[in-house]
Amino acid sequence: MALAPGREYVCGEALNLYKTPELEGLVTQAAAGRHLRLDPVQPSSAAWAVTLCEDDYPGWIGAAAGSTLRPAEQPYHPVALDRQAIAPLLPQVIAFAHRAMATPNTYLWGGTLGPNYDCSGLMQAAFASTGIRLPRDSYQQEAFTQPIAWDDLEPGDLIFFGTPERTKHVALYLGGGQYIHSSGVDQGRNGIGIDSLTDLAHPVSAAYHRQLRRAGRVVASYCPAAVV
Repeated sequence: MALAPGREYVCGEALNLYKTPELEGLVTQAAAGRHLRLDPVQPSSAAWAVTLCEDDYPGWIGAAAGSTLRPAEQPYHPVALDRQAIAPLLPQVIAFAHRAMATPNTYLWGGTLGPNYDCSGLMQAAFASTGIRLPRDSYQQEAFTQPIAWDDLEPGDLIFFGTPERTKHVALYLGGGQYIHSSGVDQGRNGIGIDSLTDLAHPVSAAYHRQLRRAGRVVASYCPAAVV
């Protein structure tokens, strides 16, 4: 099948998306069934520039991966969900994260499919498992959520970490001062674990507590700008 630049396709199998046309630097992954658009310009015969339709995320796929794509019969159309629809789904989001932790895993930059996730990839996958779409990266997820006070935290809210200038990490609040997240070796763990906002005896909890930025609440399902 000849691919047509600018056209929308459906992934026939899971795909890796990379930072460069040389397929260096994993940036995200696309599960089978996700929609993507081929960039109108293809400067490399070995790779296609694409954008994932559900979250507007760009990347490169190998030219050989094109054989796994099939033309979309209908363009991607997001399902609008408000807070009232989202709230009852949050226990399922939390359950997904617990199942991911129970599966042997390590931290993977760009991982969104499992068993290996990065921090925002785990959040995106956990919410997507219930039909709730989030943007891809932690700083995008922070901007997408509704800011809330620490005293108002509820299970299913997101907690953001980083520097005063930018968010670099995200976790899912479980209640009782605890949160679950995928953390890298630079912070003392390599994979998914549970840490605390209040009990800082564990070095990973202490390390992240020093990087706290704010909490946020998911009040809508993400709608790409291209289909607004």
